[in-house]
Amino acid sequence: MSFRCEEALMSDLDLDPTQLDRYSRHIIMDDVGPEGQKALLDAEVLVLGAGGLGAPIIQYLAAAGVGTLGIADDDEVELSNLQRQVIHGNDDVGRKKVDSAADFVEQLNPDIDVRKHELRVRPDNIEDLIDGYDFVVDGTDNFATRYLVNDACTLAGIPFSHGSIFKFEGQVTTFAGDDGSPCYRCLFPEAPPAGMVPNCATAGVLGVLPGTVGCLQATETVKHIIGEGESLDGSMLFFDALDMEFDKVEIPKRDDCPVCGDDPAIESVHDVEYSASCAIDVGGDDESEPEIEASD
Repeated sequence: MSFRCEEALMSDLDLDPTQLDRYSRHIIMDDVGPEGQKALLDAEVLVLGAGGLGAPIIQYLAAAGVGTLGIADDDEVELSNLQRQVIHGNDDVGRKKVDSAADFVEQLNPDIDVRKHELRVRPDNIEDLIDGYDFVVDGTDNFATRYLVNDACTLAGIPFSHGSIFKFEGQVTTFAGDDGSPCYRCLFPEAPPAGMVPNCATAGVLGVLPGTVGCLQATETVKHIIGEGESLDGSMLFFDALDMEFDKVEIPKRDDCPVCGDDPAIESVHDVEYSASCAIDVGGDDESEPEIEASD
């Protein structure tokens, strides 16, 4: 690259020489270029969970130059996390994951502004939490929070990525948040009965699996920000690590979806009990709140 070209790029992006070098592999790509890198630097992305999925998501979004990263988690680092949660280390055991994650990002890329949200995601805080972010990446590991994130983002029109893992299998999708996009409830209107699907703490998970799924979520996020390629909006990608197979299934938008359908029954996250089936509130007194759990 010529000196004149470098000078022009610095002017376009307002980058110093170190930054120009850091993002050079993006800048020289026709599908990213100065405009795409500027979009990444200006983007504000919220990552829910700093665990198995959140770790590679945070790592690669920070490396890519996503200028503002919100990280929401209320958990502490445990020794058993280190088999897969690659942004935490031995010295972080016992620390809050948001603090450990923020330190990791600062070491990786000091350009990134990290917003730490040390909290449990609840119906009474999620609207304020997601407000102002361009994109939300869901790396949580319980159905209550998953449905809460879907409903809040869909109602707010904020695009988001969903990922989940189990033993050797993972799934990823993106919901664009516009009128033509389906939502998670188009595929699964309500959660399965409690106890039917074990979590990773009881069933286990291949250590490298969340790396694969989290990287796919980070890829979807970057593509959305730079406006290139085809997203998974309208489909779900299934990954079987044992057979090394990917399958994609369509998620049609349902006219009768309780959130994004023609006559939605859910107009607010306060219309739902996010404790068991995540069904529409019919006047129950259950005041339990979903706890954000990083995907293990």
